[in-house]
Order: sequence, then structure tokens, then C-alpha cells
Amino acid sequence: MAVEGLTGSGNGGVAFLVSAGVMYEIIAAACSSPQTTELNAHTRADTLMKWVNLGVAQGLLFVFAAALYDRKHAKPILTGGLVAAVLLYVQYAHAKAAGLASGGPATERY
Repeated sequence: MAVEGLTGSGNGGVAFLVSAGVMYEIIAAACSSPQTTELNAHTRADTLMKWVNLGVAQGLLFVFAAALYDRKHAKPILTGGLVAAVLLYVQYAHAKAAGLASGGPATERY
């Protein structure tokens, strides 16, 4: 089944997936994984959220630009990007909090 068929009429399904994928990729490029973040929160907590915030800002810049270029699909582009941004932000915030609360050993040594 083509991705367009996921929405029934093909109105914005691809744009939604592309927007969400771009957001995930940009944030991932700016940050380490949430698992690594949790494991090493004691040494990374000071800079972690700075980089998550920068990743979200970069992602939103691209998502908003895409919505401006493709106004026909602006709603799914914005929705996909915003949903991805919120989900990933919550994952990193949880990883930081869980890592700081745990007493487990880190995977990095300095």
C-alpha cells in the first residue's frame, strides 16, 4: 500500500510523515540517544537540555519553512513536526530526570 493510501484520499499523509521524520532526524543529529542520556545524566545534565532545545528549534525552523513552501500541506507538515518535537522533548526530559534519580553506573568515564 502506498503511503498516500494511509489517509484514505492521500491528502497530506506523506507530508505528515516527512515532517515528523525531519523533526526526529534533526533532534537526533543534535543530541545523543535518550538511553545514553539516562545512563550518563550525572555527567551530561548540565548541557543536555541546551542541545535538545537547539535541536527542537532547528527542527521547527525546517518544519515551518516546509509549511511555507507547501501551503497546501501546511497543516500535516506542522502537525507532524510538532507531534515529533513534543514526543522527543518528553523522552529526553524523562531520560534526564530518570538518570539523575538513579544510582546506576554511567557508561562513560572522565
